[in-house]
Amino acid sequence: MVSINKKELTDRFMRYVQIDTQSDPNSIQHPTTEKQKNLSKLLQEELVSMGVSDAEEDAFGYVYASISTNSDKKNIPIICFCSHVDTAPDCSGYNVKPILHENYSGNDIVLPDDTTQVLSITNSPYLQKHIGKNIITASGNTLLGADDKSGVAVIMQAVRTMLQNPSIKHGDVKIVFTPDEEVGQGTAKIDMQKIGASFGYTLDGGEAGSLEDETFSADAATITIHGVIAHPGYAKDTLVNAIKIAGDVLNALPKNEWSPETTEGRQGFVHPVAVNGIAEKSTIQFIVRDFTLEGLLAHHERLKKIAQEVVASYPGASMEYVAQEQYRNMKEVLDQYPAVAANAAEAIKRAGLDLKKESIRGGTDGSRLSYMGLPCPNIFTGMQNIHSKLEWIGVEDMAKATETIVHLCQIWEEQA
Repeated sequence: MVSINKKELTDRFMRYVQIDTQSDPNSIQHPTTEKQKNLSKLLQEELVSMGVSDAEEDAFGYVYASISTNSDKKNIPIICFCSHVDTAPDCSGYNVKPILHENYSGNDIVLPDDTTQVLSITNSPYLQKHIGKNIITASGNTLLGADDKSGVAVIMQAVRTMLQNPSIKHGDVKIVFTPDEEVGQGTAKIDMQKIGASFGYTLDGGEAGSLEDETFSADAATITIHGVIAHPGYAKDTLVNAIKIAGDVLNALPKNEWSPETTEGRQGFVHPVAVNGIAEKSTIQFIVRDFTLEGLLAHHERLKKIAQEVVASYPGASMEYVAQEQYRNMKEVLDQYPAVAANAAEAIKRAGLDLKKESIRGGTDGSRLSYMGLPCPNIFTGMQNIHSKLEWIGVEDMAKATETIVHLCQIWEEQA
């Protein structure tokens, strides 16, 4: 039986979320915002104070640390746990005021700083499982930051738990905290040699018991449309407006399928995310998602055909279509190492939870890490309503995630 100090875990999480660490999708710096380093520095200091002497923060805001084996067994695979310090740009992360709701009653929670923000079992059914337990929300003006400071807090609490309890046998364990995951740059400057692990786990998932070993495969696509420019006063039968063509391309997209708002489960989608331009030249940027490479290719072909047909109806106009790889489905790698997910599943069960094997309609740092030589599924922390003012998390879920990490370290040691 693994005992987790829930009060210490709660205090730790609430301390971390008050540090503004939003990343910036428009920045070309690493990290994209310097303020992310404020949390990285604190984590490095806390790890050292726990007795992790090699904890370090690098110039890019990554934190690396390790716990040495306390087992007599040889050849225990080195495993790594990873979470990201940044929060999403979708909702303000400045001046986060976390609120601990003890012994949640099941009633609606009106957030005090914006009373239009009401958290209820109606809009968040998972709350039903937390009646009588402690949950944490923000105050109504900001996101909470459980994505992914819950993962950070869980890993930190697991480190403390193992260091305080030498009877918990484990091999060498590596820790890494990354910046910029929310803007797709979480592994941009990561040092895989410093990690030096065989297998990894991100702590960046939702409901208790969930284990995700599959993500979308993801691309970006850019359609560049060239019109024919002329002075607008003398443009009759000459001007071909690229902005209007872009509008027609968007209007030609299916209305009832093939988009994020009309798909679920294992359905892929194509999603326009930005339109820019002038009459002479315009661009439309898309994200393209599917669980299979065949599906991804089919989406590109369909989107390109739609655009070509629209552009062809405007004499003199032309277009280019450019696809760019973003990340790939980590399951293609993880299937080669079945013990990685299997051991996580066993750890979840040892924590007393029902296993929920899920596919992520998105990506994690683990998507890229898996293709960088670190097979890396994703484990729950309990985060809910992420990237919104109604974001919340259950303390019990975070404690169970902490317990899962400890069990996982023990399982790898037992199997050596």
